[in-house]
Amino acid sequence: MTVVSTATTGAALLAGYRPGVSSLFASPRGTLLAEGVYFAVPPSGRADGHADLPRRVDAVLGVAEAAGHEVQAVVGAVPFAPGADARLIVPQRLRRGSAPVATPGRPSPFGLGALHPVPSPDGYRDAVARAVTEIRDGRYTKVVLARSLHAEVSGFDPAPVVRALAGRDPGGYTFAVDLGAGRTLFGASPELLVARHGRTVTANPLAGSAARSADPVEDRRRAATLLASAKDRHEHAFVSEQVAGVLRRYCSSLGVPAEPSLVATATMWHLSTVISGEIADPAVSALELATALHPTPAVCGTPTPAAREAIGRLEAFDRGFYTGMVGWVDAAGDGEWAVTIRCATAGPTGIDIYAGAGVVADSDPGAELAETTAKLGTLLGALGVENADVA
Repeated sequence: MTVVSTATTGAALLAGYRPGVSSLFASPRGTLLAEGVYFAVPPSGRADGHADLPRRVDAVLGVAEAAGHEVQAVVGAVPFAPGADARLIVPQRLRRGSAPVATPGRPSPFGLGALHPVPSPDGYRDAVARAVTEIRDGRYTKVVLARSLHAEVSGFDPAPVVRALAGRDPGGYTFAVDLGAGRTLFGASPELLVARHGRTVTANPLAGSAARSADPVEDRRRAATLLASAKDRHEHAFVSEQVAGVLRRYCSSLGVPAEPSLVATATMWHLSTVISGEIADPAVSALELATALHPTPAVCGTPTPAAREAIGRLEAFDRGFYTGMVGWVDAAGDGEWAVTIRCATAGPTGIDIYAGAGVVADSDPGAELAETTAKLGTLLGALGVENADVA
């Protein structure tokens, strides 16, 4: 990757992040700060706009190279719906530093005021119950249903929240993407969709979750229960098998663990499978791999067309960039793309926070509501909001 900067620390880049003028992506491999916009990837105008996204990005990177622009990389976010426009740019300047480190302390409350669930908790439980009935009727095998919290607030600055998120979960993927028109997508995803560095390809699908506990004994019990849960292991298998199946089409070799492991964030336990392999054709970029994988069953369901249709009927809002993908790719094809979860979108007058849960045949509506509440805690904690009544 071409980077116009000397090496610096992730903390310095986090401190230098400015909403509206820069975008940030931090991972265990390092931190990127993209400043200004040299060129934006144009919209497709097609219903399957994500399918030709790698081609359009290659064209934009070709323009940058021909013009002698020093940065030959694209940074940004891709939405959930295939017909929605991505926000991908070649920045004026790209600075790279070390990975974030854990930062102790609690953020100051932001005074968001009332949080309005969309849909209501009862509405979400009803949607899950309807999905369970449809699954048992054979219409699909899994669907991921989401809900959101909306708060009206003006003058909100996401920068302190982004720094708090990076400090709480430095092993995850912290991001802040300028969407234009005063809007920012930000969050801290625990899930790597796919990365390519040289010939090495890595994916880390997550599915099956449990809320953490402040009590160490209870926390260990919850982790052990999750790892032994037949329902959660079955849900996880949907995701890991699909991801591995897609990557096998592109890799000359692929390693897939036989059993899931546990991964922890500040608020959640997840079942995790780290899949790694070697790319067969070096011309296949990280973005091409990401678009082939998106959306995984972890954020949509299976089969994908039927799950998408159910989401359109059963969810009460437009997901936008939530459950899309966020990251970067360079002219050499290297890059990292995380699944856009544990996130929020902030605008001039309000903020929307998102969370979802996978629904299968034996899902309990109350348990799925509790799971989304726990996942909302990632953003609420970074916002300094404690004990919010969102369930």
